[in-house]
Amino acid sequence: METAICGRLPLSPNPVFNPKPGDKQSLCRGPCPNRGILMAVSAAALGKGGGVLDRPVKERTTPGRESEFDLRKRRKTAPPFRVILHNDNYNKREYVVQVLMKVIPGMTLDNAVNIMQEAHYNGLSVVIICSQADAEEHCMQLRGNGLLSSIEPASGGC
Repeated sequence: METAICGRLPLSPNPVFNPKPGDKQSLCRGPCPNRGILMAVSAAALGKGGGVLDRPVKERTTPGRESEFDLRKRRKTAPPFRVILHNDNYNKREYVVQVLMKVIPGMTLDNAVNIMQEAHYNGLSVVIICSQADAEEHCMQLRGNGLLSSIEPASGGC
């Protein structure tokens, strides 16, 4: 019933795609130069595993759980928050610098000294701008080490 050509593609038994010479239902009159394309489309449509006509399948997640893509997208679009260090009269400057370097990842000695100095002279200083979850974590760690800190949305103010 089905025949194959050199490319070993099965041909459709449909007379539109597999016309007989002189057939009036044929798409082409005479020799059809695009017949190979029609046969390839017909073969792709017959296959079950893949082809031109398959729709992409949306990743399904269980209720209450988000996919990894959704989590990454939400992290990227989440508004940033500032971690603010407040001046206090209890901790020595060297201790504040040590805590900043211990708590904030990638904090250098120069940056920690500058943040401490700004908080000492101006009353407060921005330590880092990051996601809300990270800002809350950094703030709690600073407070756990005896420093006064808070967080606020980074979009407001200057």
